Amino acid sequence: MDTPLHIAIIPDGNRRWAKNQSLDPWEGHRKAINIFRSITEWCRVDPRVSILTIWCFSTENWKRDEKEIGMLMDMLEQYLNDERASFAENNIRFLHSGRKDRIPSSLAILIEEIESETKDNAKATIHLALDYGGKDELLRAMSKLTTHNSQLTTNMQFTDEEVQKHLDQPNLPNLDLIIRTSGEHRTSNFFLWQSAYSEWDFVDKFFPDFTTEDLDTAVSAFAKRTRRFGG
Repeated sequence: MDTPLHIAIIPDGNRRWAKNQSLDPWEGHRKAINIFRSITEWCRVDPRVSILTIWCFSTENWKRDEKEIGMLMDMLEQYLNDERASFAENNIRFLHSGRKDRIPSSLAILIEEIESETKDNAKATIHLALDYGGKDELLRAMSKLTTHNSQLTTNMQFTDEEVQKHLDQPNLPNLDLIIRTSGEHRTSNFFLWQSAYSEWDFVDKFFPDFTTEDLDTAVSAFAKRTRRFGG
């Protein structure tokens, strides 16, 4: 690998892990956040990785129980408050993809503040997908694109570059490796544009049981793959 990777994780299985432990669903999310901390640190020091994307709440997850959603949002806000200083100390850039209009306002404001504070950090990037869906991002991008093109005609054709510019994080490179835990073999509306040529790794463990050793195994296996990009 000549260029450090952009890795994404779909941390699936938190609620099933909690159920197997006879715990409330949000306890699975609480455990997952602790796992996320260890994975973030691993990625920060491993030279093979430069960007870590984590999908912590989808546009479809609003269908879940209100109490579970509220607990998760509180945990995410606490996590960001706890990690805020370490992002600065460790030269980590923090980015968010997804909608900010439906999450708690205090969390949305905190996200914007940390994005601004860390915008010049260059050691590594932590990219949080929160209230995110691939279709939703593309629809919002299309809306912004047509709004910015006042002379739009019915036969106008857009280029890849024009669409890219209107994505949530247009300057991030496409995803190299996507890891989905819990044994599910679905892409589930995850970064549809950015994952066009991504490699996938489906792991049988629930995310609360996922370890940095599992991540190391996935990255090492990825290095042995031959990527053809349609060629």
